[in-house]
Order: sequence, then structure tokens, then C-alpha cells
Amino acid sequence: MTRYLSIRLAAMFAGCAAVVFLLAGLALYQVLEEGMARQVRGEAKLRGSWVESEVARVQSESQWRLWLAPKLGAADLERNGTRLWIVSGNAAFRYGTPTPEIEALARAGGFGTLAEAGHPCLLVTWAKTVPGDGDRPEVTIVLAKDPLRFWETLAAFRLALIGFGAAGVLAVAALGLGIARVGLRPLKRLSGQAQALDPNHKHQRLALAPMPAELTDLTASFNGALQRLEAAYQQLEAFNADVAHELRTPLANLIGQTQVVLTRRRDAAELAEVLHSNLEELERLKAIVNDMLFLARVDQGAAASHPSEVSIAAEVARVVDFLDALIEERGVRVTVHGDARGCAETALLQRALGNLLGNAIEHSAAGDEITVAISRAGEHVTVAVSNPGRAIERQHLAHLFDRFYRVDTARRNSGGNHGLGLAIVKAIAAMHRGSVFVRSEQGLNTFGFTLRAPA
Repeated sequence: MTRYLSIRLAAMFAGCAAVVFLLAGLALYQVLEEGMARQVRGEAKLRGSWVESEVARVQSESQWRLWLAPKLGAADLERNGTRLWIVSGNAAFRYGTPTPEIEALARAGGFGTLAEAGHPCLLVTWAKTVPGDGDRPEVTIVLAKDPLRFWETLAAFRLALIGFGAAGVLAVAALGLGIARVGLRPLKRLSGQAQALDPNHKHQRLALAPMPAELTDLTASFNGALQRLEAAYQQLEAFNADVAHELRTPLANLIGQTQVVLTRRRDAAELAEVLHSNLEELERLKAIVNDMLFLARVDQGAAASHPSEVSIAAEVARVVDFLDALIEERGVRVTVHGDARGCAETALLQRALGNLLGNAIEHSAAGDEITVAISRAGEHVTVAVSNPGRAIERQHLAHLFDRFYRVDTARRNSGGNHGLGLAIVKAIAAMHRGSVFVRSEQGLNTFGFTLRAPA
């Protein structure tokens, strides 16, 4: 297929026209052919009926020889493209020279066809038996009509159909090409708008107003794609800035401490203290890099490789035991409500639960109660971690699971939280074909995720 849409449309128009002209031409040709065949048979029968009436008047051999034969000869039927034979068992009552083919047509009666040597078409025959009368025995009239002039008319009509049909197809193709080019002008304008888009002006969109209805959806979809690309680009810019900021702090600490140590000679204890501090910063860098690599694998379609059926409440209890020192330090308590069995990879599930509980502990005050609610609804298990806290504004809720997103700088914890915990929860949920959710209502902030329930 050609790469030009206008030529493809013109070719389709031409193909449709060819089919229509072909079918119409065949129908017309068939009608004309049948009409001419009826006319030829009618002429043959008409002349045969005249011969029949003349033969019926003959009752003797003398009448046949002296009156009928000369009259039939004087009629000069062949001048009108007609051949005449009269077949009889008595040679005295014959006319013409009947061949075996003529005798076979006589026995068959009615209409038939006869091939004549050197003639381009078949003769149309008509046979009728005339009962005997007086001394005249029973005879059979065989009359053949030459349809050559009708056949020539059909041939001319056939050539005219082919010629006019071909010309019509070419005309339709040419007109279709022009119509297609005119009809595709809005698409050309749309292409021009798309080529005029500037990467430095990410807010640009294609104009919807002058577009036909058929292109409105395409334009709107393209604009939607541009909007998503702009949002992704902005998110990538923000992500790069956040990554640079997160990496800059521990690197600055490492460089600063190392520079201070190198200003003068230090004893072993001071060097060990600096190395321990540097190790903490290096561990933080390692955690950031590992988390980013983990998120990158999820973005590439990684899924839970070894899911198994587990008790969610039991896994929550293990995570709470692991975080017991932190819970005791912050003076909060954790309660678990409900239980359900879900299909999950244990290590990933514990990591997601640890991130949610760590987030809740970080934003809870001493004496607060953190609640973990586990429930099953249909094919999914829901895990919701709630803690008392300041209400989160609605515009932030949709972005809390984005990477490095924080509601405000007051929540920034340079000690260990680097803004990827909730993003990892979202990634783990996606690896288990689940989803995440967040609510802030009635003094409670709730973060959670869903998992597939076992069948």
C-alpha cells in the first residue's frame, strides 16, 4: 500500500467504482442479450408460422412442386438471414437439403441452435411438425435465423461498456484523488501544527476549533498525550532535583567532615568517630540508591516472583516486633484489627508494612494509637494504617505516593527518611497487582494498599 493517504483513498474509490460499473455492465449486458435472443426467436417463429400456414394449404404433390416450392424460393428468405428446410419421409415433400443435424432438430422440435461452418455465431432454429392432409404426408418445418447483426450489436455494446467503464473508473480515481486531497486538508493543517510544537514550550497544544468532528477525538487524544508528557517531564525534573538534593546532603557531610579531619593531625579515636559518621552517611547513600534501583525495576515491569498465601495479621505482628524499639521510643502503641489471607511475597509485604508503620510512627505524637485494619472485599485484601495527625489538604492526597513528595519541609527528616518510603509501598502494591489509597478525615490520616486474595 502506498504511504500517501490521498492516493490510497483514490484507489479505493476507483476500486468501488470498478465493482459498481462491472456489476451494472454485466446486468445491462445480460438484459440486452436476453432481449435480443427473444427478438431473434420471435422472428424465427414468425417466419416459421408463415411457412406453416403455406404448407398447410398443400394437399397434393403437384401443389407442392408447382406452387409451394416456387413460392418459398421466391420469398428469398436467405436475404433476411433465414434458412428453411422441410423434412419428410417422402422425398417429394421435402424442401432444401436436410442434413443429419437438421433432421435431429426436426425430431426435437421447438427452439434450438445450429452451428454453421465458418459462421461466427450459432443460428437460432425453430421446428414445427405440420400434420398430413390429403396426399401430403406429415412434414416438419425447420427454420434457422441468423443472429449475426444482433451478435455484432452485442459485441459493440460490450466494447462500449469496457471502454466507458474504464474511462469511468479513471475519472472516479482522478476525482477521488482531488476530493481526498481537499478532504485531508484539515489533517495537513493538524500535521503542520504538530510540526510547529516547540520542545521549549511544553504547554503548547493542538487547536480543536477548526477541526472536523472525525479529527476532534484524534486531536484531543494527542493533546492528552502532550499533557501527560508534560506532567511526566515536570515530574522527572522534580525527581532529578529531589535526587540531587537528597544525594547532596550526605555527600556534603562526607566532604565537610573529611576536610575538617584533614586540617590537622587527629588521634585514632577522633578518626574512628569521623569514620563512623561517614559510614552512616554512606549507608544513607546506599539506601537511596538501592531504593531508586528497586523503583526502576518496578517501572520496567518487575512483579512479585515468589508470592505465597500468608496471614496479613501475622506479618504485621512481625513488623511491629521489629519496630518495637522505635515504637517504645516514640511512646505510641499499635493495635491490629481483623485478619485475612493474601497472596504476597513475604519480604516485599514486610517492607511495605514497615514503610507504612514507620511513616505513621514518624507523624504521631507520644501517647497516640496507630491502628492497622485488615479486611477482605471480594478478590482483594485491604491493609489500612491509620494514625492521629493534622489533616492533609486535599490537593496533596493524590501525590503522597509520588517519589520524594512531601507536604511541607517540616516533615523532612534528614536522619533517615529520604522521601521514597510511600513510593516503594506503591511499587510493591503494583508488583502484586494491587493499588494504594490515602484518606485524611476525622482527625485520622490513613495510608494503605490492596493485595490479591487467594481463590
